Amino acid sequence: MQFIVTAYDGKDADAVTRRINARERHLEGVKRLIKEGRHLFGAAILDDNGKMIGSTMIVDYPSLEALENEWLISEPYVTGDVWQEINIQRCKIPEFFLYR
Repeated sequence: MQFIVTAYDGKDADAVTRRINARERHLEGVKRLIKEGRHLFGAAILDDNGKMIGSTMIVDYPSLEALENEWLISEPYVTGDVWQEINIQRCKIPEFFLYR
């Protein structure tokens, strides 16, 4: 089951510092999840000045519960209090978009 995850960073003065501190662990985890076939696409969300203010990903997990328990519970941007708002929607990627 595929999901679009859209997550927005906090807007407080320490938000950028939290993102920077968690970024390397976040990227390491994403690379592992790509190899496992769990994370399909991702991008940083930018403001009008090009500053990162969030993330969006398309992921593939058996269920919403699996997504939460196998990824979000240990995601550094969650545990590091970077993402303050997370929206998750089910989606379906047509096969011709999946270049495997």
